[in-house]
Amino acid sequence: MQMKMADGKTIILRLEIDTQLAQFGRAATAIEEAKGDIVAIDVIQTDRNKSIRDLTVKITGPEAEERLTAALEAVPGIRLLHTSDRTFLLHLGGKITIQPKTPIQNRDDLSRVYTPDVARVCQAIHKDPSKAHTLTIKRNTVAVVSDGSAVLGLGNIGPHAAMPVMEGKAMLFKQFADVDAFPICLDTQDTDEVIAAVKQLAPAFGGINLEDIAAPRCFEIESRLRQELDIPVFHDDQHGTAVVLYAGLLNALKLTGRSLSEARIVVCGIGAAGTACTKMLLAGGAKYIVGIDRPGILCCDERYDNSMWQWYGENTNPTRIRGGLKEALEGADVFIGVSAGGLLTREHVMSMAKDPIVFAMANPEPEIRPELVEDIVGVFATGRSDYPNQINNVLCFPGIFRGALDSRAPVINEAMKLAAAEAIASVIGDEELNRMYIIPSVFNTKVVEEVRRRVILAAQQSGVSRRQLRE
Repeated sequence: MQMKMADGKTIILRLEIDTQLAQFGRAATAIEEAKGDIVAIDVIQTDRNKSIRDLTVKITGPEAEERLTAALEAVPGIRLLHTSDRTFLLHLGGKITIQPKTPIQNRDDLSRVYTPDVARVCQAIHKDPSKAHTLTIKRNTVAVVSDGSAVLGLGNIGPHAAMPVMEGKAMLFKQFADVDAFPICLDTQDTDEVIAAVKQLAPAFGGINLEDIAAPRCFEIESRLRQELDIPVFHDDQHGTAVVLYAGLLNALKLTGRSLSEARIVVCGIGAAGTACTKMLLAGGAKYIVGIDRPGILCCDERYDNSMWQWYGENTNPTRIRGGLKEALEGADVFIGVSAGGLLTREHVMSMAKDPIVFAMANPEPEIRPELVEDIVGVFATGRSDYPNQINNVLCFPGIFRGALDSRAPVINEAMKLAAAEAIASVIGDEELNRMYIIPSVFNTKVVEEVRRRVILAAQQSGVSRRQLRE
């Protein structure tokens, strides 16, 4: 299971060299001494007094870029204009665009897509609002909505800084499920204002994907929008994580010879994701779950200011055990971490049942690195792409929205979420299943179609589908 992290990267340095004071060789020497490797040189501008060049440099190590910058700035006559890398270059001008489905080449085309003929379509929708699903982009469009209050592991960085993440989400919707998604970053973190804004935007969209909204506000925002809108509302940080976690756990339990109903499960980190994961596990048949957060093990004998902790204490921990992480993990079969890096130790894992299942999903640093316990775990999963068994929401949200949009369901209910999880798990056949492969790759083309198929079926069987489809 052990894998070495790939911490090297390539950066592009734009240097202005005063040729009266320094030559290019001085810059090359400084880069080499700072352990950088020049792989390409492009001359941007040159004259009698100065030269501007872009240097593509490979660097390794967490402080390599700072070391390289300091080395160049110490050379008289050399000025570092700016530094970029392939990630920043990819984001120039944003990552998504809008393209018309048909070209406008003459006046006849113009009259049909705009005025005057478009008025007939407007009148048809006015008479029958349901026609918006067939005559506009609503049938295939999802709003990716954030207030920037809990972006990745960066925290409350605001709506402008959240945009690159929401754009990326829109790209994934399109590539994996051909869903047209658009990033909506709201300049408010007031619960009522967020709800009002989404309701006002809703006529243009067939679904709402809430993203990176901090707990506990995210619970109320999702709950009220689900009640007040007639299109699916899905908080991916909660339910997307829960669906993929459940899919991976189904296969991990199968591999280690356990059943969900008998497994002793510890969930560390009772926020949006931890609560949603627990609700899905309970819906799937789990009986013994213990949750732990800052107060320790959550229990019905205590009263908590946090409403989610209160719910958790009242609905889990059937034997009312008390204590901290050490006490929670003794004899446990499963650890699910959605908390913070470094909380789990080898001693903790050794106290669990034989061949334990450890899902250390904190990002970017898991609760424990897999290489520290690979010899004593039955199955290990993280939220990272550089280790096996990545619990990645991309496995869920494209297919679940594709199925919800195609069935015209007004909600994504528990039956549809369970169906999505079972679909993801089913993509790996029994003959393929092993401790390094319990969850399919996000690039497995079978995932979205199988999730879509089962979600549509679950929508029909649970009575929420407004469109009958032949499968």
